[in-house]
Amino acid sequence: MSKIQIWHNPRCSKSRNALALLEEKGVEAEVVKYLETPHNSEEIKTLLKMLGIDARALMRTKEEIYKELHLKEVEDEEKLITAMVENPKLIERPIVIKDGKAAIGRPIENIIELIKG
Repeated sequence: MSKIQIWHNPRCSKSRNALALLEEKGVEAEVVKYLETPHNSEEIKTLLKMLGIDARALMRTKEEIYKELHLKEVEDEEKLITAMVENPKLIERPIVIKDGKAAIGRPIENIIELIKG
């Protein structure tokens, strides 16, 4: 069976729903509490490639820290990635990774499609 990983924040209802969905489907997943175990820039770059998006698309732009750091004005991908490494709260959630592909669970149907494949 494929190794599946979920970047999870237990305080987030969408993240809890995604984990419940995986359990309901009988999918064993490695749960990574990314706020407690932050990822480095290479891991985030790899994730961005799997998702096929740029750094800003992975960011929670409504978070207060996003505004405090004035990230709306930042165009440099490296700086945006560094901001996520230093402030993992900026990373959209939940994220499920399977077989070199990833999906953001907003909407949750993205995860269903990923685990089907």
